[in-house]
Amino acid sequence: MSSLAEAIREQLMAESPEYQRLREEHSRYATQLEQLSAKSFLSEQEQVEEVRLKKLKLRAKDQMEILVHKARTA
Repeated sequence: MSSLAEAIREQLMAESPEYQRLREEHSRYATQLEQLSAKSFLSEQEQVEEVRLKKLKLRAKDQMEILVHKARTA
């Protein structure tokens, strides 16, 4: 990870409500996934929820990276 990208992320975290919201969502999904992975067995419903959370987490990360890319090229 480049230091420029990290600096942009820090700046966005300080100044962009959208980036802050996405980062919080990403963190929340990660926490929920950790709770599921701590279980020794997942029900079918929990397995579906795990897939859903992984997709949401990835979407949040992708959106954060789009904001980083836009800030880098601006």
